Amino acid sequence: MGRVIVAIDGPAGAGKSSVARALAARLGFRYLDTGAMYRALTWLALRDGTALDDGPALERLARTHAVTFGPGGSVSIAAEDVTQAIREPEIDAAVPVVARHPEVREVMRGRQRELGRTGDSVIEGRDIGVVVVPDAEVKVWLVADPAVRARRRHLERNGLEIEALAQELERRDERDAINTHRAEDAVEVDTTALTLDEVLDRIAGLVEAAR
Repeated sequence: MGRVIVAIDGPAGAGKSSVARALAARLGFRYLDTGAMYRALTWLALRDGTALDDGPALERLARTHAVTFGPGGSVSIAAEDVTQAIREPEIDAAVPVVARHPEVREVMRGRQRELGRTGDSVIEGRDIGVVVVPDAEVKVWLVADPAVRARRRHLERNGLEIEALAQELERRDERDAINTHRAEDAVEVDTTALTLDEVLDRIAGLVEAAR
């Protein structure tokens, strides 16, 4: 088999980014964080004063300013390194509004498919195995207990109370439900009681079996 694409889907806090980044490093694959692309566009829209409810304006912004990925998973848009800025609470709250516009998703999905065709890739985000790369050789659906997901976000977001994060995750799950679908052929991996290495071993085994 030639190129291998690993599609990693699942709800926020299930471990998608940590697992995908580490898996790509272990296998020597390209790592593509599709959520970072929407976050970067959201950051740019807020910076430039683009209305978040204006789908056509956001589409133009997305077409004009491609999101790029650098070494170590750095993220840039409009010649700005936004790797850290896109993880701020302000972006957490605004990105679902931006991502729900069909015209924005169409632009992003096209770019994601282009990047995925460049070689072996680990692609994580929402609807990856269903819409972005439905022909991916390996599809993984990550899940975790809601309390564990909240604790993980608490470690990522210094200063935010865990109870508030749990409530925000619940609201986000409701908002994201329309764009969070499990592929029928995805393998579910519950990360609640697993170490990162154990999760990586399990998925690496799926990749080896697919070759």
